Amino acid sequence: MSRVSLEVPFPDEVAQTVAAGFRDVPDFPQPGVVFKDITPLLADAAALASVTATLAGLARHVGAEAVAGIEARGFMLAAPTAERAGVGFWPVRKAGKLPPPVLRRDYQLEYGTASLELSTQAQYAGRRVLVVDDVLATGGTARAACELLEEAGAVVVGFVVLLELGFLNGRPQLGDRPVLALHTQP
Repeated sequence: MSRVSLEVPFPDEVAQTVAAGFRDVPDFPQPGVVFKDITPLLADAAALASVTATLAGLARHVGAEAVAGIEARGFMLAAPTAERAGVGFWPVRKAGKLPPPVLRRDYQLEYGTASLELSTQAQYAGRRVLVVDDVLATGGTARAACELLEEAGAVVVGFVVLLELGFLNGRPQLGDRPVLALHTQP
């Protein structure tokens, strides 16, 4: 199945809204890491509506039949995006949060290791899915989520994030999957 480009225009105001919606938290969850907190964006109803409307438009543009969100902050974006786009929501969860049977993928974080799981109880085979998360950093979480969905039979038509930390070079981890960041820190 051919991939659709994610390079679609969206209003400059959306990128500005995203940039203003993050708060840096130094040394969290451990020394040397700067956590990107999206609480300010989530707390602003107009900002959240603008971002989810943009993401829903993107989901429709790529013909997504579902929107997957990566726990936990990706859930906060993907579920309302899926509802606005008129498609289902598929949660990609941290290990141990779903009842069996599940598919599991271990991966590296910039500050450790983790695992993601996907329920085997949804109908994934051949369905087009847009994967949504808040931040693209080193790319390990993003790649693991996409690989889980593909292992289940879904077709990942794109990966979209609010913020890409370009200096961490995570985009290559996603291979030839289309990637779109609403805002990038170089």
